[in-house]
Amino acid sequence: SDEAIASYLIPDSYIEDAKERSKQEGVARLAESTARLVEITNEWKDKYGGIPSELQNNLKSLHLNSCLRQLGIDIVGLDESTGDCILRSPGLRPRHWAMICSQLPRGAPPKGLDVVFPARFTFSTGDVEITGGKKVDLDEFISPNYADDDEEWDALDEEEVEAMKEISSASTIKNMQDVEIQNYPRFVVKKLGTSVDEGSRVDSLLKVLLPPTKVVFTKQEKDKEKAKLAAELRDKREAIARQKKEQEKLNSRRLGGFGY
Repeated sequence: SDEAIASYLIPDSYIEDAKERSKQEGVARLAESTARLVEITNEWKDKYGGIPSELQNNLKSLHLNSCLRQLGIDIVGLDESTGDCILRSPGLRPRHWAMICSQLPRGAPPKGLDVVFPARFTFSTGDVEITGGKKVDLDEFISPNYADDDEEWDALDEEEVEAMKEISSASTIKNMQDVEIQNYPRFVVKKLGTSVDEGSRVDSLLKVLLPPTKVVFTKQEKDKEKAKLAAELRDKREAIARQKKEQEKLNSRRLGGFGY
C-alpha cells in the first residue's frame, strides 16, 4: 500500500541516519515522473552504494504509481471472472490515445495493453477496443469536424467535463463490483491475474505502461517550456510598452518646456 511504501521505502541498513532516510523517502515520494525517480536512484547509488532488493521492489511500486498518475488512472483492479487487470482512466479520450501512440515505435501501443472506449466517447455506434501491438490510425478516432478547429475542440472538451461530473470518487470504492466500469475509458491487461505470478505483476504493468507514460511526460515538459517562453515574451512586450509610454511622457514634458 501507499502507507507501507511511505513508511518503509528505504531500509534502515541502507541509510542509517533516520533524519536523512526520512528526507530521502520524501524526495522519492514527491518525484513527479519515472525519469526523476531514476535520477534519485542514481544519486543514491553514488552516495550510499548499490540498491538492495527490498528497496528495488519498493521503487518499482513508486514507478508504477507515477505511471498511473501520468496516465490519469484512478482505479486498478482484477476482474475475477476473467483475470483481466482493469485500469480506469476517466479523462482518457480516443484522440489522446491516438496521439500518444503516434509517438511510440511503429505508431502502435505496447503489446498487451488494450484500451476500451465506451461508445459515448467515440464517433461509432458501439464500444471501441484498441488492441495493443497494432498501429493506431489517428483518422479513425478523430471526426473531420474536430480535426483543425480549435473552437470545436474546446466545445468537445466542455462536453467531456460535463460527462466527467458523474464519475464516482475512487476513494469510496471497495471492489471492482462497486464501479460500472463499462461506462468509462479504461486500459486492460488481459489475463494478468491468471497468467502472471502476483510477485511479478508490477513488472508486467510497468512494461506496458512506461512507454506511453514517457510520451505523456515529454509532452508535458514541452508544454511547460512553451508556457514559460510565452510568459517571458509577454513580460518583454509589457516592459517595452511601459518604456515606450514613459518615453512619450518625457518627450511631452520636454516639448511643453518649449511652449508647444
